[in-house]
Amino acid sequence: QVQLVESGGGLVQPVGSLRLSCAASGSIFSINVMGWYRQAPGKVRELVARIVFDGRTTYADSMKGRFTISRDNAKNMVFLQMNSLKPEDTAVYYCIAIERGRGLKPDYWGQGTQVTVSS
Repeated sequence: QVQLVESGGGLVQPVGSLRLSCAASGSIFSINVMGWYRQAPGKVRELVARIVFDGRTTYADSMKGRFTISRDNAKNMVFLQMNSLKPEDTAVYYCIAIERGRGLKPDYWGQGTQVTVSS
């Protein structure tokens, strides 16, 4: 089992920035992909970005150029730098992890951290 704990959410004004962090613990040796999903009120949960152990990244189209995902393999952490935030970025952001050889469907989810973009 893997446990994921997010931090860094909060209230930010439009065009502001926020950095989310996620710490993984437990059977982390099995993890190959980490990333972030989000769920806005009344909407389905969607991919934000994911990063493979070797550093390859994937972003949702609406986040490209504004969000940057990174990871520290030594510390078992993944980060999401969010710039130029918009009100429509308001959502609960979830950290995810995928075990090696398990495709792209998340195996583990964090509890989520609220991000609210509002003036």
